[in-house]
Amino acid sequence: MTVFIMVPGVFTGVHVWEETAARLTGAGAEVRAVALTGLDGSRGPVGSPGAAPSGVDLETHIADVIAAIDSVSAADAAEGAAGREMVLVGHDYGIHPVLGAADRRAERVARVVYLDAGLPRDGVPALAAVPDQALREQVRTQAGGEGTGGELVPPGRDEWRRWGSTEGVSDAALDRLTALAAPQPLGTLLQPLRLTGAAATVPTTGVLCTANGTSIDMVRRLVGFGDPALRVLADPRVTFFELPTGHWPMLSCPGELAEVLLRAAAGEGQRLEPAGTAGPPAHLRPFRLEVPEVPRERREHVDLYPPPGAEGRRPAVVFVHGGPVPAGARPTPREWPTLVGYARYAAGRGAVGATLDHRLHDVADYECAATDVAAAVELVRADPRVDPDRIALWFFSGGGLLTADWLDAPPAWLRCLAATYPVLAPLPVWGLAGSRFHPADALTRAGALPFVLTRAGLESPEIAATVEAFLAAGKDCGAAVEVVDVPNGHHGFETVDPVDEWRAAVDRAMHSVLAHLTVPSSDAD
Repeated sequence: MTVFIMVPGVFTGVHVWEETAARLTGAGAEVRAVALTGLDGSRGPVGSPGAAPSGVDLETHIADVIAAIDSVSAADAAEGAAGREMVLVGHDYGIHPVLGAADRRAERVARVVYLDAGLPRDGVPALAAVPDQALREQVRTQAGGEGTGGELVPPGRDEWRRWGSTEGVSDAALDRLTALAAPQPLGTLLQPLRLTGAAATVPTTGVLCTANGTSIDMVRRLVGFGDPALRVLADPRVTFFELPTGHWPMLSCPGELAEVLLRAAAGEGQRLEPAGTAGPPAHLRPFRLEVPEVPRERREHVDLYPPPGAEGRRPAVVFVHGGPVPAGARPTPREWPTLVGYARYAAGRGAVGATLDHRLHDVADYECAATDVAAAVELVRADPRVDPDRIALWFFSGGGLLTADWLDAPPAWLRCLAATYPVLAPLPVWGLAGSRFHPADALTRAGALPFVLTRAGLESPEIAATVEAFLAAGKDCGAAVEVVDVPNGHHGFETVDPVDEWRAAVDRAMHSVLAHLTVPSSDAD
């Protein structure tokens, strides 16, 4: 028999597991939901009023999980039975006490399941995994006055989205979640997690909730960037599942979650191939359109590809990569074949192509990235071969959020924006709800600025939803958005799909962008 030890996330208690636990026990497993001190059992009946015990921190909750593990071991010993397999399931914040306990009882844990949770690291507090950056700052500010002894007030009914997507959660379940929520002791979020490395020997499974903005394909791309911290995700002992729901699958799809947990306990799930074992990762595969071999000219964090033999000032197209991309990724994005291919394509059509590196290494870095892009544009405009009044910016993937600044207040010299398989709204797990990087909101202030959007027909649902919301906003305000479709294209189609699927679309998008740059600056409106 498998014993599932279930640990809830912030503000929540054992009640969130009720339906999933019933299905697991119906399948012959045993379930022990852990009542975390200060959040659950210590307050009496779940949701009852009363102050949490003082001094509750992450170590307190690690001890709660260890006690659950030890109770199973004691029961097995009392019955003279062989030790049953224990699978530890940590949702959200719960993965931190789960890993702390697994690190100290590694020999008793068969598997750790990360249920829509981050990747905790030794010496890093759980606060670092809180998605909403404003919430993180709120906790730090509150802790500055209270130390680690205070509490964080639980969300109101309409505030749970700041902690993760509520897609799929019924109104009744959301009401109950809110009614039974308890304040989160600050010490649980602020005390660093301490690991010896023993937990790294335990097999793991990641259950990704796609409506919250994560997917196996997204993880695969991140591993392909070569970040050493993510290399462990390609270990053969690591498996993955996806659930098409929001951040609380135990409330939105308890039956499907139970099935996935049973399969995870059996060692099933998708596995990732280590970077380089199946050829180069997608972002380093060749750009398969024939483009001229235009020499690169490097200027600080920008590479220029001027048109061969061109005279006079020429328009320029600045190609902006997506991300986040780990800081140590090599080659850097401005050298990626796709970006270089587009820049040389533009140069072959008479414009100066430019690629750049920006500091989008984490979802918290969009402001830094926006600063880098603005500096790169000014560097390009200052080149004597460039007509500074005929500039187009072309964004890819996660760089799509950076279009918001240019839509919000487009300068006169910006003749066109373009975006290819873009993310056009922050994904829920990114925690950018209060930021300025919301292109659909900015679109109402873009005026007549042309926007050429290349849409991948086989885009992941979570990204496709941001594109559709952007297009709906454009329709409402009469924005000048041109859509170029690649019906059978995936995200990053230039290096993952047959060239015949996307050649015409890229030709059309490039033709449209360059057409907006053909009017000389002296004749522009």
